[in-house]
Amino acid sequence: MRRTLVALTAAASLLIGVAACGNDSGSESGSDTLTIGVSPVPHGEILKYVSDELAAAEGLKIEIVEFNDYVQPNTALQDEQLDANYFQHVPYLEEEVASKGYRFTPLTPVHIEPLGVYSKTVKALTEVPDGAVVAIPNDPSNSGRALNLLATNGLITLKDGVGVKATEADITGNPKNLRFEALEAAQLPRSLEDTAISVINGNYALETGLSPATDALALETGENNPYANLVVVRTGDETDERIVKLEKLLHSPQVKDFITQKYKGAVVAAF
Repeated sequence: MRRTLVALTAAASLLIGVAACGNDSGSESGSDTLTIGVSPVPHGEILKYVSDELAAAEGLKIEIVEFNDYVQPNTALQDEQLDANYFQHVPYLEEEVASKGYRFTPLTPVHIEPLGVYSKTVKALTEVPDGAVVAIPNDPSNSGRALNLLATNGLITLKDGVGVKATEADITGNPKNLRFEALEAAQLPRSLEDTAISVINGNYALETGLSPATDALALETGENNPYANLVVVRTGDETDERIVKLEKLLHSPQVKDFITQKYKGAVVAAF
C-alpha cells in the first residue's frame, strides 16, 4: 500500500507540473523553460532558490516537479515528461542504467547529503543493544553505503576491499548480532518507531524534521564522497543551451553560499 501511495503521489505531482508549464516545456518546443524532477528537500529547495533568484538573469524559466520516491523521476525523464532530474548520485544512476537500459548522462556534482544513523531509543552507538534491529536502504548503492557507515563506526566489519558494493553477505563481524531490515529509502524515517537505529538518507531525514548535523549518532564525511547529487539528462541533451545555463547557475558562488547558510552542514556543496 505504501509503495502504491508513493507512486500515485509522484504521478499526481508530475501531472500538476506538466499542466503548469503547458506546451512550453521540453527541448523540442524551443522554449526557455526547463521541467525538472526533484526530491523536495534539499533538491527542490536549492532549485527554487535558483529559479527565484538567479534564473531570470540568464533568461531561463524552471518548472519544478516534486517526487517522493527514487524511481519515478528516472521513469519520467525516460518518457520525456521531464527535461532533467536532480535527485540522485552516480552509483544509484549506474544501477538504474544497468537494470533498465536508460541512456542518461550525469552532469557535474552539486551537493552531498551525508547519510546518517538515527535513533529514538539510544543516545550513542555504544548503547545499541545485542540483537537490535537496524534499518538500512534497500537499493544496492545506498545499502552498501549504509553498511560502510556502520563499519566505519565499529558496529560491524566488512570483507577487505568490498567498498561501496558491500552487501549483508560481506559482513565478517557482527559482535552485537544486529538484525538488518532493508526498506525503501522513503520509509526509513518511519522505521525509527520499530528499530534501535536506522540509517537514513539525508534528504528524507531533512523532510521529516531530523537535523543530520545535530540528530545523527554518526554521519558520513563529505570529503571525497562518491555520493554527490547531480543533474541527470537524456544523453545528447547535455549541450542544450538551457541545461548549460542551469549548470552554470547551480555551480555559482550564490548557490554555494545558499547551501552553506541554509543547511549548516546537513547538506554540503560538492563544488
